[in-house]
Amino acid sequence: MARCTAPVNGHRSASARANCPACGGYSSYRGYSDYSSSYSRSYGSTRSSSGNSSSGKTKARWSSPTSIVLYTPSEIRTLTPIRENVEKRIELPDLRDVFLCHAWDDRKESAKQLHDLLEEKGITVWFSEKDVLLGSSLLREIDKGLAKSRVGIVLVTPSFLKRIKGEGIADKELSALLARDLLVPIVHETTYDELREVSPLLGSRSGLSTKEDSLTDIANKLFELVSVEE
Repeated sequence: MARCTAPVNGHRSASARANCPACGGYSSYRGYSDYSSSYSRSYGSTRSSSGNSSSGKTKARWSSPTSIVLYTPSEIRTLTPIRENVEKRIELPDLRDVFLCHAWDDRKESAKQLHDLLEEKGITVWFSEKDVLLGSSLLREIDKGLAKSRVGIVLVTPSFLKRIKGEGIADKELSALLARDLLVPIVHETTYDELREVSPLLGSRSGLSTKEDSLTDIANKLFELVSVEE
């Protein structure tokens, strides 16, 4: 076996260490770049293989084996009971996949964008712009949409908050809708804090947010949520 040529206190230079027949370029002391590279290969690859460990993101139970969509623990907790209801309702005939509730002012912008992203993925959408008359009650609209769809999503925007505030939605009525575990709030260009100020009950239900994901990413999550093999 080759013997180290270093004196007691170690090699005096990097070139001496590299030429040592025993050490072969390794020692107990390495430059920062060497350490960083090794750290990235070992710890970094571990993080990427399990998702984003810094935020604890993982795949959902209902994700396909090839899916690259990741969810936060909060999203998993929120979407799991809704997914279970989607699976129960799969046998009901003539239901659309998703009911999209939104403020009238968003019908040609963010709501239309989300609608189009969902339809591009083959998701059938009950869309207020096409299926609801102008001036309809928001609660009646949600109730009817949920009855005709496997899951409902509410696009919460500044315009939507104004509509909620204007209608004075009763907590009792909203509670009945939320208790069915079919409704997912999607917060866009506002925050859950602002939603809670207008509707504490709806704001108590966590969901998805464009502060965390793009509308395209959210569409991917909704696609997975409603995709069930029959």
